[in-house]
Amino acid sequence: MVKKILCHCFSLAALCSKQTYKNPQFLSKSTFPLTAPVNNLPLYTQIHRRNQKPTIITDFQQHICRNLVLLPSKLSIKSISKRVTMVTLVVSTTIDPASIGPASALLAMTGWSSGPSFEGVRSYSNREVRLLQHDKSIVVEDNLDTRWEELTQENVDNVIFLSKHTAATNRPALTIHPIGVPHLKEGDILPHGGRAGWVAPPNPRMGPWIRLLSEISQSHNLIPEFEITMEATHHGPVTSKPTMFLEIGSTLEYWKREDAAQVIALLVWEGLGLGGGAAVGQWDRNCEKNKVLLGLGGGHYVPHHMKIIRKDNVWVGHLLSGYSLPMDDPGQSKVEDAKGIGGTWKEAIRVAFEATKIAFPGGEILAHLDHKSFKGWQKKAMTNYLEEMNIKIAKPNEFLE
Repeated sequence: MVKKILCHCFSLAALCSKQTYKNPQFLSKSTFPLTAPVNNLPLYTQIHRRNQKPTIITDFQQHICRNLVLLPSKLSIKSISKRVTMVTLVVSTTIDPASIGPASALLAMTGWSSGPSFEGVRSYSNREVRLLQHDKSIVVEDNLDTRWEELTQENVDNVIFLSKHTAATNRPALTIHPIGVPHLKEGDILPHGGRAGWVAPPNPRMGPWIRLLSEISQSHNLIPEFEITMEATHHGPVTSKPTMFLEIGSTLEYWKREDAAQVIALLVWEGLGLGGGAAVGQWDRNCEKNKVLLGLGGGHYVPHHMKIIRKDNVWVGHLLSGYSLPMDDPGQSKVEDAKGIGGTWKEAIRVAFEATKIAFPGGEILAHLDHKSFKGWQKKAMTNYLEEMNIKIAKPNEFLE
């Protein structure tokens, strides 16, 4: 794919170079029907001249080479490859001990160098990983992925946030979860960031990483003291790239635990391949095991779904607990279809399904229901709606085939 894009870019650059040098208005008068504009930016813009020869910048193929610079005088694979760098953002905040602890442990490992700062956000670089640090709540710094792309011209592949976890039980835990508030409506209060009716694409690494987290925690003697589990989709901040949270819970005592911070740092270090080994959890649309679990129903710690997620080769999309699927009681015992059941549950399922498809191109997205968490009329309405949406409901063994 990249090879084809580069070939197309070479021919396009030659055309632009020749025409623009003769006629500076060429770009503004011409239309290139290759793709839609990105974020309302023009597809091709002349940005400056170097030795009287134009330099062209393009938004061609946003997911592959956003803001790819083409130099008509001397085109080189090396200069172009700098513009197609795909990076992972790891985001931390200094005001959260469960965030700065793992970040500090990660930065103590080899290979880091200082990067650019912007709007109070500091950065560090290690291979294809960028660690960002800011001094605000972890859930309020929206659009860090797109802001980083605009600053550096690098493509953000996925985002990982380091954060604390709170729970009424105060039980120590290490958790992973996707983010979003798909059940909220415009005008609803957003207690922990995000945007009403929004979810980020789930980070494909979540399934493989929760299993890796269990292994590392076991080797560092955190089990059984710490529970290792996923959580349901919840809170912000707003991102547009595949995203997950890594959290330490559930009280100040545990947020400051150095051994827990070290385990999270090792998860990132090994999971992203910074230690020299292969990265863990990279999605490949051609992989033999391409079934992705879309969890519906159950409690916040998704125990019914976790029975499947703990198995090898299971990919995980959004996990919507019961509170993210609000359904108005129709006041009747029989429900023929989903149309008469109010609430935001259908919209929540739709946006979670679509975001999961974006995160797993080529994957087979299968719904897994926590049947016991639904009343009869709820389950009937939900199965009817999933059928309307052409979303298959799978049994546990189907994810393992």
